[in-house]
Amino acid sequence: MAASSKKAAAPSGRAAAPTKKAAAASNKVAAPKKAVAPKKAVAPRTAAKKSAPVKAVARKTSASGTPAKATATKTSASSAPAKATTRKPTPAKKTAPAKKAAPAAVTPAKATPAKAASAKAAPAKAAPAKPPRNESHTALVRRARRINRELGEVYPYAHPELDFENPFQLVVATVLSAQTTDLRVNQTTPALFGKYPTPEDLAAANPEEVEEILRPTGFFRAKTKSVIGLSKALRDDFGGEVPGRLEDLVKLPGVGRKTAFVVLGNAFGRPGITVDTHFQRLVRRWQWTDATEPDKIEAAIGGLFPKSEWTMLSHHVIFHGRRICHARKPACGACPIAPLCPAYGEGETDPEKAQKLLKYEKGGFPGQRLNPPQSYLDAGGIPAPPLGATIPSAPAPGASAPGAPAPVSAAPAPGSPAREVG
Repeated sequence: MAASSKKAAAPSGRAAAPTKKAAAASNKVAAPKKAVAPKKAVAPRTAAKKSAPVKAVARKTSASGTPAKATATKTSASSAPAKATTRKPTPAKKTAPAKKAAPAAVTPAKATPAKAASAKAAPAKAAPAKPPRNESHTALVRRARRINRELGEVYPYAHPELDFENPFQLVVATVLSAQTTDLRVNQTTPALFGKYPTPEDLAAANPEEVEEILRPTGFFRAKTKSVIGLSKALRDDFGGEVPGRLEDLVKLPGVGRKTAFVVLGNAFGRPGITVDTHFQRLVRRWQWTDATEPDKIEAAIGGLFPKSEWTMLSHHVIFHGRRICHARKPACGACPIAPLCPAYGEGETDPEKAQKLLKYEKGGFPGQRLNPPQSYLDAGGIPAPPLGATIPSAPAPGASAPGAPAPVSAAPAPGSPAREVG
């Protein structure tokens, strides 16, 4: 019986050997499964985003690999648990990188709004840059003179838009132009100068008759008092002649520095800056000065230009203010000096819409003078109609380009002065 038991034990011992081989085989099978850990090296993919997490993942996977071997050897006594242990770490390894990848995906999601915000801010930066606040005086002088040169090319025919034949008519017309348009003055002065051609005649005129003539210009009582008063001063103090000095002109009733410079520059050829409402508005838009008082504006602008350019500078700026750079709706999209203007964008920037805002010869409308200079007519300007006449309408869009020669309006109405060119 003992022999049979030993023989029975022998087979059991032999049976144990195969179990060790099976365990070894299971270890061999488990080894390639452990090699899956390098395959799961999703770390290189995440490493493209962040290098630091890659090292951390590699270390963790190597650390987790060690206990995996231990569990495989410990549980090799039974193959079923070994398979269970090998299957359990596999999904754990897959889920671990997925959880770590989630925060990495959050980073670009947070960066996207920042990029979108910067993209939205881009159009604001695309607008024309304004001159720096600390613009040097030299840079300001260069920019201002360049603007004047550009305007000189656009308005080579710029001129005073008051009809006059002598200094007396010019000084009276300038006084009457306060609080009204030059067009209205030009339509009114023919009757005035037709009845009172000299200072002596106007000085002796009946105020009520003069008021009736000047009624269309507005504030006709105050203007009647001014023109009769300055006519008496010319007759009594200057022998019926308009003086050619600034200090003498400002002594006349109703004559200030603006009126004096208009007369000096256009009747006597002496340089002067005319600071009217258009001039004040534009020089502040262009940041030539921040002054608001006419005297200070005159001094500031006078320091930017040679004295010889003062008169034509005034014409260029005033012409531009009346035709394109309007007070309420500037035609920025049709402005020739838009790249130099710090106020670009305050008005209409669409070229087609801006084109419809142009006035006078730029928009195909009549000008303000009944008797404009020949250069203005050659440039396509249309003379203004006399008082009471119908103003010709502008051509239809696309009929003719702005500034192109246009037909002259009909002849003056009966009794009105003939139109003289010059």
